[in-house]
Amino acid sequence: MTSADVYDVRDPERPGRLLAVERDTLVPLLRARPDEDFARQTAACPGWSVRDVLAHCSAALTRVVDDRLEEGVFSPASNDRDIAERSEWSNARILDELERAMTEAGPVIAKAGGALEGVGLGEWVHAGDVREALGEPGAYAGAGLPDALALLAWLTRERRHAPLHADLDDVDEPLRLGDPAAPRPPARYIGQATTLVRLYAGRPTTGTSYELAGAEPAELNIFA
Repeated sequence: MTSADVYDVRDPERPGRLLAVERDTLVPLLRARPDEDFARQTAACPGWSVRDVLAHCSAALTRVVDDRLEEGVFSPASNDRDIAERSEWSNARILDELERAMTEAGPVIAKAGGALEGVGLGEWVHAGDVREALGEPGAYAGAGLPDALALLAWLTRERRHAPLHADLDDVDEPLRLGDPAAPRPPARYIGQATTLVRLYAGRPTTGTSYELAGAEPAELNIFA
């Protein structure tokens, strides 16, 4: 598949593949962690612990599975309520819900015609948030990265974000993101794929090295 194909074509199975990757890698890792690790704070989500992030993820995907997507869902207030509803749950129960939802949400997202693609990408990004908080390698990387990049390109095109041409140090072909018909020349990014994910997800880039010309980092954030 060429970079143009990745940019233009929606693969309805892609979000489900991302969720399956994390179900099969992150969830077993978390089940082996002691309870105190779930209290660690996350740099990516100020004020949220690892447990809070996981509770949010399991709640969000369960809402998708159960078709409970009322007005205001996924707002800060809604997210806080979902986390509070799980405050008395054990860590194991949260992981049980998360594992089930990661299995069942993919087909629902696939049938939604593109409306829920951002949920799939967001949950994959949150898995990176958790890895980083736990000191695990491969935050915003791993087996799901190619699908995450392709989904990011598709989402930024559909949402008419500023155009950007990314030359990735660790990917053979350049990646085009954003609206190709925008009345401005594409911005240019040079650096690691994981740092590009951090920029588009609004995550800290401390300790990374990259070049960005023609756009400000804040313009790229798809979750702002």
